[in-house]
Amino acid sequence: MRAHLDLPRFSFPPHGPLTTWLYRHAAASFGASGITLDGPQPWDPQIHRPRALLRLLTQGTLGAGESYVDGDWDCAAPDELIARLLTAGADRQWGDWSAAGLIGPLVAHLANLQSRSHARKDIAHHYDLDNDLYAAMLGRTMAYSCGYWTRAATLDEAQDAKHALICEKLGLRPGMRVLDIGCGWGAFAEFAARQHGVSVVGITLSAAQEALARRRAAGLPVTILKQDYRDLTGTFDRIVSVGMFEHVGPRNYATFFDVARARLAHDGLMLLHTIGGNRSEAAPDPWIGRYIFPHAVLPSVAQIGLAIEGRFVLEDWHNFGADYDRTLMAWSANLEASWPSHARRHDERFHRLWRYYLLMCAGTFRARRTQLWQLVLSPQGVPGGYRRPAD
Repeated sequence: MRAHLDLPRFSFPPHGPLTTWLYRHAAASFGASGITLDGPQPWDPQIHRPRALLRLLTQGTLGAGESYVDGDWDCAAPDELIARLLTAGADRQWGDWSAAGLIGPLVAHLANLQSRSHARKDIAHHYDLDNDLYAAMLGRTMAYSCGYWTRAATLDEAQDAKHALICEKLGLRPGMRVLDIGCGWGAFAEFAARQHGVSVVGITLSAAQEALARRRAAGLPVTILKQDYRDLTGTFDRIVSVGMFEHVGPRNYATFFDVARARLAHDGLMLLHTIGGNRSEAAPDPWIGRYIFPHAVLPSVAQIGLAIEGRFVLEDWHNFGADYDRTLMAWSANLEASWPSHARRHDERFHRLWRYYLLMCAGTFRARRTQLWQLVLSPQGVPGGYRRPAD
């Protein structure tokens, strides 16, 4: 799949009054964050075309991302650039006059953009992209979610530690039946079955994920299904969902937890692992929503709390969002190291798009604008109380 960008082209004199005003305005805004346009530091953006400034100042994150992919500007460390801008709150000074920024929230309120039909298309857009690319980027585990770096030195160790932490939080024991909602390429299902002797049913909407997950689970008590979570049946001792809830959408949160509650044994536990946002939103970031994860929305504390109210007892809420910064930087390093092997299938615009995606996201976690949460939920409350395993 190649990135297709049909972008407007702004033309004005490279040294005219508008260019001068834009440069001065942007320089002042960036300067408050310790960033110098065309400066010497790795986080200083190098402006190649004046239209980059116009697109940034009028289209916010959408303009910034599109103009980077277009080669209008470069930066040695986009992750640190984004982190510094967000920490200083510079993004709040910029307008977003893009259609996505203006109309997206309204459309999200009027329509269910994460319906069954939308969900199938959106998941295929990202996850059916290229298994070889994901294997090179994600490492041995092919876990596409935040690693747990408390004692880990490498990406693979951090992902194994994350899976071990989930198993410990859920108290997995041999013979238990586990449901994995959004199983990806089968990383957790394989780990839980091998390490704890449980049987796992994993579901995904991605054909590419389904095929690979089935191959890696061969010989294990693991069943992989291409299925929407709304169509689940059966009862399970434990339910886990890692990195999938971001695709559910606020209009469907209640349905998601209704389904989970109906599928969980009365004395069972559920663990939800999700990226979270500091504010309640109805629509995704315009750039991420257009090019990376269509219709994906980060939940807030308030949205999750309202959705689980009356459905589950919240036993534990664990935030280790800073670990996602390190995870994303590891993925980015893997992508860059392996890029020559992908260049036959993906052009340089795709390369720039994915570089920006990974490093921009790392910057948002570094600035603590986005979080990584693990929630442990029970249907009626754990008798005597739940205790989180020690780090």
